[in-house]
Amino acid sequence: MTNGLEHYLDNDAAAGRVMAHARLLLKLARRFEAVAPAAFRNAARVANYKSGKIVIHTDNGAVAAKIRQMSQRLCDELSKGGPECNGIEVKVQPRQIPCQSMSSLQKPLSARACGVLQSTSEKLPKGPLRDALEALLNSAARQE
Repeated sequence: MTNGLEHYLDNDAAAGRVMAHARLLLKLARRFEAVAPAAFRNAARVANYKSGKIVIHTDNGAVAAKIRQMSQRLCDELSKGGPECNGIEVKVQPRQIPCQSMSSLQKPLSARACGVLQSTSEKLPKGPLRDALEALLNSAARQE
């Protein structure tokens, strides 16, 4: 199945260009892993190649700053045995971890906080702010 799909993509004109670009990115990614310092291999990756410029995504700003400092040396190394590298563009793009979810916990309101919100709501004239406070009080978890 894989060989059939790869064969199809290689033989289609539009898909052939995409496959060629994908192979180039894979080659650049492997080359980057070979020449980048070990500390950066897990925190930075080749994202794209366009007009002689290699785009690298990093997980944080510290790694991005260090790669920017090393960009000329990395560019020279990446040009060896690969496409021409005129420069490196570095962007901070943390990896998306699909299994990690940031589900929020509903934090309960203390009796004092509920009392203050209730008295404030009662003092307000009818309107959107009063409605919002009442909705908050109705939906809020209460501390026991």
